[in-house]
Amino acid sequence: MTDRVGDASVPVVAGTISIGEVLTLLKREFPDVTISKIRFLESEGLVSPERTVSGYRRFTQRDIDQLRAVLTLQRDQYLPLKVIRESLSDGLPDPDAPPTAPLAGTGMRPEDFRPGAGRVRMTREELADASGLDEAFVAQLEGIGLVWATAAGHYDEDALAISTVVARLSSFGIEARHLRSFRVVADRESGLVEQMATPYSQPRDRDGRAREQETIRELASLFVQLHATLLRAELIRSGRA
Repeated sequence: MTDRVGDASVPVVAGTISIGEVLTLLKREFPDVTISKIRFLESEGLVSPERTVSGYRRFTQRDIDQLRAVLTLQRDQYLPLKVIRESLSDGLPDPDAPPTAPLAGTGMRPEDFRPGAGRVRMTREELADASGLDEAFVAQLEGIGLVWATAAGHYDEDALAISTVVARLSSFGIEARHLRSFRVVADRESGLVEQMATPYSQPRDRDGRAREQETIRELASLFVQLHATLLRAELIRSGRA
């Protein structure tokens, strides 16, 4: 196994490697990936490793690049597998390209929907400073449940992302009290997502957990698109847009 020219952090494989070796490679960049996840992506037609006469999977460099592209699109752009599959049908995308295109039908950028992973640890004062809000406003957001501190008493990247969006809204005169309905809707929809994903939480096969995660991702993406489409349609109907 050698490194790509000019990038010692990205290995290149010669020939084929096993699924366990693929997992070791991918975990350097995607700590949450599992063998079940890789098998699930195969079952969804997103990668097609070779099979030995004994039925064991063997992955080429092309397979690894494809898996890396899929995992990057999921992590950085929060895209459902159907959209990723269509993207891959046009050729393997550059997984290192910055996410700039808006999510289809939303008018929002995919980086707005990156899941929190505990990489940011801020005090309320730091959160207010980073987002452009004052601490009193942040306290109001916490009071209505739009942001919250972790068990360790810090605010993470999700709190920062929410506060940054709220700061933009506040420039239009939006106050914390106007945003209560967003918390209510989020609670209802997260409950619906959990309900729809329940059949996968008690898997009948070893890849059930991966299917549950993909179901949640797909539903979340579709809900975002539905919200944006409904809002745009309503504004057009009212003659405001």
